[in-house]
Amino acid sequence: MENYTGFNFMLFENLGYIRYALFSLGFILYISIILFNVLIMLAVLLERTLHQPMYILLSCLSINSLFGTAGFFPRVLTDLLSETHSISREACFSQSFVIFTYIANEFSILMIMAFDRFAAICKPLHYHSIVTLRFLACLIVIHLTFPMILIGVAALLTTKLKMCGNKLFKVYCHSYEVVKLSCDNIIINNAFGLFLLIITTIIPLGLILLSYVKILVICQKSSAQFKGKAFQTCIPHIVVLLNFTIAVTCDVTLSRVVNLQIPIGLSVFLSLEFLIVPPILNPLVYAFNLPDIRKKMISLIKTLK
Repeated sequence: MENYTGFNFMLFENLGYIRYALFSLGFILYISIILFNVLIMLAVLLERTLHQPMYILLSCLSINSLFGTAGFFPRVLTDLLSETHSISREACFSQSFVIFTYIANEFSILMIMAFDRFAAICKPLHYHSIVTLRFLACLIVIHLTFPMILIGVAALLTTKLKMCGNKLFKVYCHSYEVVKLSCDNIIINNAFGLFLLIITTIIPLGLILLSYVKILVICQKSSAQFKGKAFQTCIPHIVVLLNFTIAVTCDVTLSRVVNLQIPIGLSVFLSLEFLIVPPILNPLVYAFNLPDIRKKMISLIKTLK
């Protein structure tokens, strides 16, 4: 059997003139994502009062959003205007690595943010001795590097497979869809993929849930003023977490569940939601809910004018 050296994105076929509308929409969205996330990063960087763990982690979310969308938008925008929609194996595996590293990083950052809120609300007297900037930096490096290594191993396993097909019914390189095109035994790939899902998604979600259960218990025993302040800082995080978790769940479900009968347009949107909605929603959620961030962002926008 032939071992294909590249892949074709089949969903770009026969788009007609609608491709130009999709390109315009995608371009505006990508520019907006860059603008809002850069504003968040600059606000945290330039305002000394924001040099605190919660805001530093928020800027990490923005950096990760720029990282993930850089692996998706330039390629998909190019494909929308191109007559050919092929991608080499190397470029495909690189794109898959970037996108899935973005997912793992997002859950890692959200997990550290949940720990930070737990320490601030449940251990207020010891918060500054627990969450030091050095300790925070170590947490970020460890929890971003380890998943990246695991995803690199998964990508390496995929590169060893012989491909007997080259048609991808996605608009980006999805590692599981690529593995399904192989004519080799993929038991090891599937087992490692499940292990990767547990390590990078299920465990972080479990720890986040545990943190918020403990926060909820503490809030139930506290005053109304304490509850209000706690909810003000926790609600943006919960909104961001729920949105991203639902988006990733949709993508996993669409990839793993066969014969799922839904319209192709809706299927494409649901499979891309984690790359489109969170990067634009996250900075807006935090800007609207955290006055210090909002004031600095408005100040930066006025300066640009």
